[in-house]
Amino acid sequence: MICGWIRPIEAVNRGERKIDVCRMFQISRNTLDLWVKREKETGDCKVIVNFQKGYGHKIKNLERFREFAKKDKDKSQEEMAKLWGDNVTQQNISNALHRIGIRRQK
Repeated sequence: MICGWIRPIEAVNRGERKIDVCRMFQISRNTLDLWVKREKETGDCKVIVNFQKGYGHKIKNLERFREFAKKDKDKSQEEMAKLWGDNVTQQNISNALHRIGIRRQK
C-alpha cells in the first residue's frame, strides 16, 4: 500500500519546487517539510505510532486504592486526597473512584 504522502515526497525528490508540489497536492508547506524531514530521518513513510493517548493516572495501584476507599468511605474526596498523599488531588481521587466502579463519593 502506498502512503498518502509518498507521491509529494517523490515529486520533491525529482526536483519539483516545493511550492508547486504543495499546490498540486493541496497541502501546506509546513506539512510537506515535515514529511520530507521524516522521510530523510527514517527512510520510510510509516506514521508515528504508540504515542501517549490520554493522561497517566496518578493512582496506579487500584487494588490498594480499592482497600483504601473501603476503609475511608466516610471521608470526602478532598480528605481522601490528603490521606493518600503523593500529591493527588480531589479530582485524582474522583477519577480513581470512577475507575474502580464507585460512582459517587461525597
